[in-house]
Amino acid sequence: MKDAPFDRDASAPLGAAQEVAPGVRRVIAPNPSPMTFTGTASYLVGRRRVALIDPGPEDAAHSAALLEAVGPDAEVAAILVTHGHRDHSAGAAALKAATGAPVLGFGAGAAGMSARMRALAASGATLGGGEGADPVYAPDAVLADGEIVESPEWRLRALHMPGHRGDHLCFALEGTGTLFSGDLVMAWSTTLVSPPDGDITDFLASLARLRARAETLYLPGHGPALRDPHRMIDWQIAHRAERRGQILAALASGSATPRALTEAIYADIDRALWPAAERNVLAHLLGLMDEGLVGADGPPGPRSAYALVGGSTPLTSSG
Repeated sequence: MKDAPFDRDASAPLGAAQEVAPGVRRVIAPNPSPMTFTGTASYLVGRRRVALIDPGPEDAAHSAALLEAVGPDAEVAAILVTHGHRDHSAGAAALKAATGAPVLGFGAGAAGMSARMRALAASGATLGGGEGADPVYAPDAVLADGEIVESPEWRLRALHMPGHRGDHLCFALEGTGTLFSGDLVMAWSTTLVSPPDGDITDFLASLARLRARAETLYLPGHGPALRDPHRMIDWQIAHRAERRGQILAALASGSATPRALTEAIYADIDRALWPAAERNVLAHLLGLMDEGLVGADGPPGPRSAYALVGGSTPLTSSG
């Protein structure tokens, strides 16, 4: 799609605490990559009793920068994790050891994984995935959807927003119009949805749920703030619908693997991004299977061939 409302401003300083909203400071970790943009954003909410949102990767310099930003006269009340990817959660253990603050999140491992993805995993389907997963991350306490974490300075509401990962949380800073969107909605890029950790149906439902909320400033896990988040959500919903249509159109010519579909649909992007694009294609294919529109030539996975149900190739929609 054209006219994407991306903001790829990469000028934010690494390692320095920068105020990005009233009472909110951001420290960017030194882990830039094609998947993390300039690095993971950690956020400090409050001045005396601080909420630390996304401790970032396991990196001594980043942990030190966060502790320096907290300062000697304040305390960390809680370490909140949006989701269990290493670039967001792996720094939690060191910061917990340094501060004594509890680590709070939706859960560990497959917490929040959709029933469809659990069923596929149980069926023996080899879906791949697991990119960036943090195998040792486990919160000290689980935050349910809608649960409040607060201090005299701030009040954060946890919102379970699966799709990118089953355990993904966003945090609404109540009374301010600010939302910490993790990797669900970002200004610099679309979001990877990689089965079985990610689920395209859950992802689209989470976007729709956010679209119905009133927050006007999103502070994401990577890249600059989103100051018109509803415009971005609308674009991303339309973008995913366009990709779905492209996949169906390509399959009208015959069966194809996720890789072949990626090469056809993403021909105009850097080939270095094709592995991530292929995971998104697989996510769409599994969603189309749920709708009964597409079938696979055996257990669905990244190497299977997919075709339109009722087409010339005898495939089943159940896998």
